[in-house]
Amino acid sequence: MLKLDKISKTYRVGTFGGKELHAVNDVSFEIKAGEVVSLIGESGSGKSTIGKMILRLISITSGTISLNGVDISTIKEGATKEYYRKVQGVFQDPFSSYNPIFKADRLFRIIHDEFYPEVKDQDWNEKVENVMKAVGLNPEHVLNKYPHQLSGGQLQRFLIARTLLLDIQFLVADEIISMLDASTRIDVLNLLADLKKSRGLSILFITHDLSLAHYISERAMILYRGNVAEIGSIEKIFNTPLHPYTQMLMASVPRLDKKWDQEISVELNATPSEFSKGCAYFDRCPLAFEKCHEKPPSIEVEIDHSVACWKALENNYVRQIKPVLEIKGGH
Repeated sequence: MLKLDKISKTYRVGTFGGKELHAVNDVSFEIKAGEVVSLIGESGSGKSTIGKMILRLISITSGTISLNGVDISTIKEGATKEYYRKVQGVFQDPFSSYNPIFKADRLFRIIHDEFYPEVKDQDWNEKVENVMKAVGLNPEHVLNKYPHQLSGGQLQRFLIARTLLLDIQFLVADEIISMLDASTRIDVLNLLADLKKSRGLSILFITHDLSLAHYISERAMILYRGNVAEIGSIEKIFNTPLHPYTQMLMASVPRLDKKWDQEISVELNATPSEFSKGCAYFDRCPLAFEKCHEKPPSIEVEIDHSVACWKALENNYVRQIKPVLEIKGGH
């Protein structure tokens, strides 16, 4: 379906662009048809950058992104419309996706005029009504309304309805429920799950929330400073996390059955560009050793579970990382 092969994104920063910032560094993964993969990481890890490269909103510095075997960088200007029939994105702030001076359903009219001009108005209106009901919206309550007259949850559903009108194959969902209240969050998550089942929709679910990722996805990828730390099935990532950073993430989740009084975070003593040639987690890792000055490869520890850590090559690696959990207060 969608394949990312060693993609990188580098920005020129500093005075006269004299320094490089590696926002994404040699990231590779694949999402199959009808699969939900969560991209997990803290702020600044490069999650949204990857989503924007998939959506062709920013260019790729190196590497390739392929949809059904076609390199998306080779798509000519006139063929981008066909690409966006298949790939769409929904972002964190639904209000920023609308022009406040136009009514929200103008979005549907634009889709009709740009993608389906041959469809008669009556047939299009029926399709819009069916799609609105499919995402749990009452057309009478939300159509002909301005964005400020609708809630964040309604606007987010509106955007998902847009993707259904296009019959897309792949959705980039970038923190789409972080601004919604708890009751609306579960409704949107269940809606995505239903679309996956009913339409075979593939989803890249970008989040920093571990519980949401566990709820909706089959596989997960842990991203740190633009580098893939760990990737595998959701059960293996959550039940047997192997990378020290993944361990720290799991230990950072508050628990009701245990006092949470340990210091979890560690301050960075270097910028990403300073250690980009080695392990990105070097300055925070309690297991770091001399070999970590070299960038570790992605090592397959078991089927559907890989970790980018030199310690994974050691036979007693799992035994060595167990004390990290105890020190950090994890389980």
